[in-house]
Amino acid sequence: MDLDIYKEIKIRWDRIAKPIDGLGDFEDAICRIGGILGTAEPDIRKKALVIMCADNGIVKEGVSQCGPEVTLQVARALGMGRSTANVMALEAGIKCFPVDIGIDHEGSIPGVIDRKIRRGSFDFLEERALSEDQVRRAVDTGIELVHKLKREGFKLIATGEMGIGNTTTATALLCLLTGADSLLVTGRGAGLDDRGLERKVKVIGKACELYKRSDTDDRKELAYDYLSAVGGLDIAGLCGLFLGGQKYGVPMVIDGFISGVAALYADAISPGCRDCMIPSHSGREKGLGKVLKVLGLKPLINGDMALGEGTGAIMVCKLLDSAISLYDKGAGFDDNGIKEYERFT
Repeated sequence: MDLDIYKEIKIRWDRIAKPIDGLGDFEDAICRIGGILGTAEPDIRKKALVIMCADNGIVKEGVSQCGPEVTLQVARALGMGRSTANVMALEAGIKCFPVDIGIDHEGSIPGVIDRKIRRGSFDFLEERALSEDQVRRAVDTGIELVHKLKREGFKLIATGEMGIGNTTTATALLCLLTGADSLLVTGRGAGLDDRGLERKVKVIGKACELYKRSDTDDRKELAYDYLSAVGGLDIAGLCGLFLGGQKYGVPMVIDGFISGVAALYADAISPGCRDCMIPSHSGREKGLGKVLKVLGLKPLINGDMALGEGTGAIMVCKLLDSAISLYDKGAGFDDNGIKEYERFT
């Protein structure tokens, strides 16, 4: 991120006829977006939402209210433009790109980009979820998609996911990398009852027993190892998206817990990757607060959301559009005959 441009945008905010930092975190977000894009005139009208879709073998352990067939059903709805994210993205002027990176289904899905690495991950209590080569291919897929979208003129990319069981995978990844207590960061996902939640906590605890390493503190090595140990392909693909944002200078909007964990792993693989990230909301999943705290990022809204598919990121994009319209068109103090506010800090 270009800090000189960040400061230039901050100065321009202060010259608009409003209280200092009147738009709060949204002013900072526009400063960050300009710094990432490398311009004090940031234009984010052309936005994309990339939704990584994959199955998680850990569903076999009863950690989800839904069966694995729902991943395919929702992916088909995304391809037809009928899913929740499609409706919200269309209204927000965001183009939706669902990606099959690991759905347990033979053949392509109409309207869904086919980047399948394999048909879902394995149950990580029985064996490692993915090979290291599969993880790296998934990460590379995300990086390449950002490159492609940038060439097509997209200035900001929101991140989403769809994969039954992926809150379990993401929580296991969080606990492995940060040492968080599974009891404190495990949420109910799409709606587990108390018994289901207890089972989910035990599954994640077992994953930590099986795969937690103490022989190295190399975060890049650990990140790839843990992604291989527990998966999943959707998270590895999202991780690649964030790495692509860093590589190609594209602002990347974090959605909720799943994409947040992917962002955490991207920053472990390439320190400083967090500088390309715009956090959207705090979400309902317990682990997201931990993720954002480690990354040092503050969510723009709360909302108590737990929908997925990038829907929180979509809502924040609308608010970013409102903020940038004021940045672009707001009258200065002289225009209104008002004495300019002075910044003391």
